Amino acid sequence: MLMLRELTIRQFAIIEEISLTFSNGFHVLTGETGAGKSILIDALGLVLGGRASSDLVRHGAEKAEIEALFEISSSHPVWSLLNEWGLEMEETLLLRREIAASGKSTCRINGRIVTLSMLRQIGKKLIDIHGQHEHQSLLDADEHVEWLDHFAGEEVLEVRHQYQTLFHEYQQVQKELARLNLDQQEVARRIDLLQFQKEEIRAAQLVEGEDVELEKERNRLAFAEKLLSNASQAYYYMYGENQGLDLIRKALSHMEEVLHLDERLAPVYEMMQSAYYQLEEGVHEIAKYRDELEFDPDRLNEVEERIYTIKQLKRKYGETISDILRYCQKVERELEELSQRDWIEEELSERKQQLEERLLQLADQLTFLRKKAASKLEKRVEQELADLNMGATVFHVAFYQPADRVPLFTLTGKDQIEFQIAPNPGEPLRPLARIASGGELSRIMLALKCIFTDMDQIHTLVFDEIDTGVSGRAAQAIAEKIAMVAKHHQVLCVTHLPQVACMADHHFYISKESDGYKTRTKVESLNKQGRTRELARMLGGAELTPTTHTHAEEMLCLAEEVKKSL
Repeated sequence: MLMLRELTIRQFAIIEEISLTFSNGFHVLTGETGAGKSILIDALGLVLGGRASSDLVRHGAEKAEIEALFEISSSHPVWSLLNEWGLEMEETLLLRREIAASGKSTCRINGRIVTLSMLRQIGKKLIDIHGQHEHQSLLDADEHVEWLDHFAGEEVLEVRHQYQTLFHEYQQVQKELARLNLDQQEVARRIDLLQFQKEEIRAAQLVEGEDVELEKERNRLAFAEKLLSNASQAYYYMYGENQGLDLIRKALSHMEEVLHLDERLAPVYEMMQSAYYQLEEGVHEIAKYRDELEFDPDRLNEVEERIYTIKQLKRKYGETISDILRYCQKVERELEELSQRDWIEEELSERKQQLEERLLQLADQLTFLRKKAASKLEKRVEQELADLNMGATVFHVAFYQPADRVPLFTLTGKDQIEFQIAPNPGEPLRPLARIASGGELSRIMLALKCIFTDMDQIHTLVFDEIDTGVSGRAAQAIAEKIAMVAKHHQVLCVTHLPQVACMADHHFYISKESDGYKTRTKVESLNKQGRTRELARMLGGAELTPTTHTHAEEMLCLAEEVKKSL
């Protein structure tokens, strides 16, 4: 689940400073023309990576600041992006955008400075703003095949899974063939190189761990004289006459003579006796070590040469002996493949042909199932649009299969799919992104969201200008559809229609005030009494009458009943 929790705006356009808190469900923003309702949506678009301009900074201010705080579940795909960028992952996500009066823009995610491109990538996964093309996920034609497949359901998804499993194998076979299909001279050069590397490594007769033992032996040989001298001195000081062991033995003899006179000496005597035996054993080991030491310059040279050989191999083939041996095994495998390349190439080519035939069957099956689902989707969308006072609109799912496209197969099949629309009779079908009217586009997006509500990973939707040129029954249909979408999404909607405003779960009133020098935008979260007063204003204009007030109360009561029935 994803949700916008807070939006804070400072020194932006006519906004001095406001802070909004959002919850689940349907939020409306209403107010008189010019109060700044759409400015709030513009600010939200900027913090999601929209285009900025110094003109947006409030007159006299150094910079504009916008912050948006989101609550996001740990399974949301936005976390994979944050992890990829090395950003801290918390229970909330804070986006911040600063626009200086000079025009410079600074972006931050959870306090860390990021690029505008990174902010925009995150923004696309957080909110769909319908009314601004750059924040509408359904306008991306590359995603239309995904939407259609999920609409089609399990039948298509199962075939698609089979197709994609084979497609990954097909890609691997193509890579193997490309590696084998080197020209003959390149193959000959490759074999010579691999043969040299193999012989160089095998000739060294490496043993795992020998480099560590050689380093130890080199130290012993290089410092043999010093080791011998110090071992001999240690032996002398411990075993010579009137030296370590001799003196301890004499001390023990004196103590032994008086043990019977004071029993408290017994534990001390035992400790010293035990220490004497341990030291005596240590001295014998020193003597043994001294006698085994030898200074052998020839052996030292051999060890030095062996260490150098191993270092040269490490420089070429790996950091450790294990790495070198693994590399040698890889070389041997490749040599074997190259020596049998004709046979392997024949096998791979045969497998490629088998995969192409099966992929083509599955791709054709996907196309057939998709076209069947597309026909249903077209009817569903046109039904939804008819409810939204766009009954003459034609919605079409276009299929393209370019004959000259290379490669023929893609991860999703061979279909290139695009949602197209003709809003008015006689107009040609056009891609969704080329619809000029913000109101039309918002209603089309609302229709699609109603259909795709269960499969959409973007849970916060913003509708701006959705009620342009709409009234009566169409206005009521828009309100009910937004309320239905809000059952599963967080919705923010700028509206001029009381039919839409009365269906909201949360109502913000936007107004502006002036002291003769500066104009400021204010935002007020309305309670039931405030909502009634604002609905009455929307119904009757500037003059509030008992009739409009009563009508507003009735609208709120009826809206609650309608929402319960959705």
